[in-house]
Amino acid sequence: MSDTGSTNPPTFTAPDRQREQSIPLAGAPMTEARTDIPELHSDKSFIVTWLFAWLLGIFGADRFYLGKVGTGILKLITFGGLGVWALIDVILVLAGAQKDKHGRTLMGYKEHKKIAWIVTGAVIVLSIVMGAVNGANGATGNVATAPVVQDQPAADPVKDDAAPAEAPAEAPPAEAPAEAPKAETPTVNSWADDTFGTFAPVTETGTGDNIVSLPAGATAGIVTATHTGSSNFSMSILDASNASTGELLVNTIGDYSGTTIYGINAFGEGKTIQITADGAWKLNIAPISSAPALASSGAGDAVYLYDGDAAKLAASHDGDGNFVVMEETGEAFSMGLLVNEIGAYSGTVPLSAGPSVIAVQADGNWTLDVK
Repeated sequence: MSDTGSTNPPTFTAPDRQREQSIPLAGAPMTEARTDIPELHSDKSFIVTWLFAWLLGIFGADRFYLGKVGTGILKLITFGGLGVWALIDVILVLAGAQKDKHGRTLMGYKEHKKIAWIVTGAVIVLSIVMGAVNGANGATGNVATAPVVQDQPAADPVKDDAAPAEAPAEAPPAEAPAEAPKAETPTVNSWADDTFGTFAPVTETGTGDNIVSLPAGATAGIVTATHTGSSNFSMSILDASNASTGELLVNTIGDYSGTTIYGINAFGEGKTIQITADGAWKLNIAPISSAPALASSGAGDAVYLYDGDAAKLAASHDGDGNFVVMEETGEAFSMGLLVNEIGAYSGTVPLSAGPSVIAVQADGNWTLDVK
């Protein structure tokens, strides 16, 4: 009979021991990571991203496709970082390091990465080979070929009974070549006609408000105006629909005398001049080529032609109103507006090389010193 009071420890069966070993202790580190959590994939295709990065990378197409609009715009305006950024993005896509805007792996990367690497490498190798072949062909084409010298038949020996050869007749003296006519050097005036057009000057007179037609045949011209009155006097340019071209040539009170320019900084093609006046006025409309050479000093509004080199322009003004100095060379990147101040002014600004047109707007005395 067994002793019911025995203190022997209980025994465990094999399954009990397995369950005991499988229960982790509290606080014990987990030594094995779970592998049953699925990886999150983007709905953006790896193939499409790769092609965009490779073919349209300088325009940021791959970044826009992945939803990264900010860096896409930056990549677009920098032309893919001058190509460097575009190349880096291609490598990132091929290496699987490029993600969508949510940080998810691109769809189909594992399935298609091998073929993408092969195609990219093949194209690069083919480009290198073609470049080397073209370079070799170019070098071969530049090699001068030595001229082939043909064998000349030997001259027959002179026979004793041969008649003496007659002396060749003297050739008439060659006439001296006529001197080629010298090409005319273009002047600043001819440049103005070629650039802005020309027409016959027109003179108009009147009193009070009126509208005067601009001469046809030129895109720009100069207007010399006088006004005798005590109220507002203004001249603005209108297009064919009577809308303003944005050019207000004169806007003053009382008497006026000066020369202004139209057609340079216009938002449309000018057709007429709208005049607002309370007194008698006179206009002389002439082509820009009729403007005089740049003066060193003057008063009020004026227009000049400049034909010198690039230089420094020291300018001064003693009036109370607007003081504007503008240069127009007809080039896309000319200096344009040189001075734009109100009241007295003294300073030095850069002046582009001529030929050019210099327009001055002032209500006082001014100086222009080219250094």
